[in-house]
Amino acid sequence: MKRQLYLWHRWLGIVACLFMALWFVSGVVMLYVGYPKLTPAERLAHLPALPAGCCAELPEHWAQQPLKALRLTSLGGRAHHLLELADGRRVILDAASGEPLARADAAWALANARQYAGEAGLAYLGTVDEDMWTHSRALDGDRPLHHVQVDDTAGTWLYLSSRTGEVVRDATAQERAWNWVGAWLHWLYPLRGGFGFDNGWRTLVIGLSLGATVMALLGMTVGILRLRLRKRYRSGSCSPYPGGWLRWHHIGGLLFGTVLVLWVFSGLMSMRPWGVTDSRSQLAPQALRQGPLRAMDIGQTVAQAMASLGREPGFNPVEIQWQRLGGDTFLVARNAAGDSRILEAGAPPARALSEQRLLTAARAMAAGVVVQANWQGHYDAYYFTRDAQSMYGFQSRPLPVLRLRFDDPASTWVYLDPASAEVVASHDARQRAGRWLFNLLHSWDLQPLLQRPVLREGLIIALSIGGLVVSLSGVVLGWRRLRRMTARVRG
Repeated sequence: MKRQLYLWHRWLGIVACLFMALWFVSGVVMLYVGYPKLTPAERLAHLPALPAGCCAELPEHWAQQPLKALRLTSLGGRAHHLLELADGRRVILDAASGEPLARADAAWALANARQYAGEAGLAYLGTVDEDMWTHSRALDGDRPLHHVQVDDTAGTWLYLSSRTGEVVRDATAQERAWNWVGAWLHWLYPLRGGFGFDNGWRTLVIGLSLGATVMALLGMTVGILRLRLRKRYRSGSCSPYPGGWLRWHHIGGLLFGTVLVLWVFSGLMSMRPWGVTDSRSQLAPQALRQGPLRAMDIGQTVAQAMASLGREPGFNPVEIQWQRLGGDTFLVARNAAGDSRILEAGAPPARALSEQRLLTAARAMAAGVVVQANWQGHYDAYYFTRDAQSMYGFQSRPLPVLRLRFDDPASTWVYLDPASAEVVASHDARQRAGRWLFNLLHSWDLQPLLQRPVLREGLIIALSIGGLVVSLSGVVLGWRRLRRMTARVRG
């Protein structure tokens, strides 16, 4: 039995240790440089202020249409309405003339890149369906993407939607350089996209991380079996290996094996294998609206709304969103810093909606289900924010929020932002379990550590070095074993 443990650990390790070494190195890089993304804060910061007299009313035909979403924002240096229809199609209308955009071609992409980049030189590089910096599934609705190079000090590349012309991703030269040994390597992205293995990438990552988890557990078992604390080996050591890579591997595995197992197992859980941490909630967030979103239902003109915002000291809107909650349609305006104002007909701009109004609308998501509501003014284990370089840097996590805990079979929690009436987060019991099995074990993102970034990063780096020693020694030992086997075969 022991021999079988040794053999399984050895042969799994020959395959897995190289990947684990790469994961440790790239994981440390990802602490400081994440995969390229355009955060909500970056997007708003690059939008110009909407002029007071910028906009006519939406043409009647479109104002009557039921919509998924509607925004008034700037494209190509001019105000435009962006409509997402009920069937998923998107329509762009000039806010002054009401004329639809003919096509989001290269010239349109360059105009939007100019709005984003300012006076820097631009070079149009063509279109890409997917490349090494645009693997995110969130971009699928915007593909193919216009690719524009910016002649700025950061060496920025911009990717713009072929449906709207909006900038959907930026990637600086520094991000691109570090990601070769960071996220791009950590997530095995060389095996995606143009490398011929796109369909099997998920299966491969699950298989490798599962095999590595089993290998690490076997290694811990073998390491403990070979350890002698009382009846020591002839050399006087508690390890049978007097020195060299075998001793480094044995002692390193005993010291860092537990952390290594937890990291590789949590990496497996990041892929949500077999749907074990997928949501089972049956709540319907769209029921918050209690009716279709239509532009005509706001009860005021855009000009009136802009005039009302003009009386807000120091507030210059860059984007206005149509929102519907509990049967009422209103506007949510945002400035470049992300601050918002709620605009309803016959009322001055407001900073937030009341608890009762949010709670009344929320009950429509699960009729007859008991809901517990409380204000949350701080981050905790389930509602938290991460730095921009994190893989969760694209998420908006405002405070305060109204946390709603539903007594449904899935035990669903929903977080409503009173400043926008948006669901900013939701999760059920399975997803909360996944938060511990993946996020906590992999990223160490509990609040006490997130509030002490130097301590958190120091611990992760120190333990990663330990894991790297174990992995590299395994690579060396595996290479030597394969070389001896090859020599025997040739002999």
